[in-house]
Amino acid sequence: MIRLDGVGKRYPGGNEALRNVSLDIAAGEFVFLTGHSGAGKSTLLRLLALLDRPSRGQVLVENRNLERIPAREVPYYRRQLGMIFQEHHLLPEQSAFDNVAVPLLVCGIGDNEIRKRVRAALDKVNLLHKENALAGTLSTGEQQRVGIARAVVNRPLMLLADEPTGNLDPELSREILGLFEQFNRVGVTVIIATHDAALIAKQARRVIALNEGRVVADTPAGP
Repeated sequence: MIRLDGVGKRYPGGNEALRNVSLDIAAGEFVFLTGHSGAGKSTLLRLLALLDRPSRGQVLVENRNLERIPAREVPYYRRQLGMIFQEHHLLPEQSAFDNVAVPLLVCGIGDNEIRKRVRAALDKVNLLHKENALAGTLSTGEQQRVGIARAVVNRPLMLLADEPTGNLDPELSREILGLFEQFNRVGVTVIIATHDAALIAKQARRVIALNEGRVVADTPAGP
């Protein structure tokens, strides 16, 4: 599903965020990206989401070279992605329902279908009872779950998460990880960037380690 071939990313000022990265991620895989701050984890996710483009090499998703996607088609490409960030980027004065509905409104989905999909997404993250609550009144863990519901409401093929448990305690982190596992079980490809070694150690998942923009280890999933 995903292939990076000799990918490099240099930002203005000379910072080499990625250096000659080559790897393959199959459809339906659950992968952790790990490494210290500045290792290149977020940059890799940004390339997959077409928030940035590589300076060298190729990034392919479903055999499509992302470099060849013109700017006008980027929103359509992103509809197959769900993105979750450490900072939730919710609209605090809007309800949980309205926050989750945003991607569907952008796509021009009808009201009845929006209602059905949003309530289903909130139910998956155990927040249907908070659908009318303002996002700004929710706890940190609840806000992160709203962010996850918003990411999956479009039924994406791939979930990209950048430090999704960075602000959460261990118990909430396990809950959030459990949600990702649920989506992965129904075939969604999940890629999580995290430096939480304790969280990764408890999972028998593939781990790709980055250091100074290079892949320094690629450990396959356990039995």
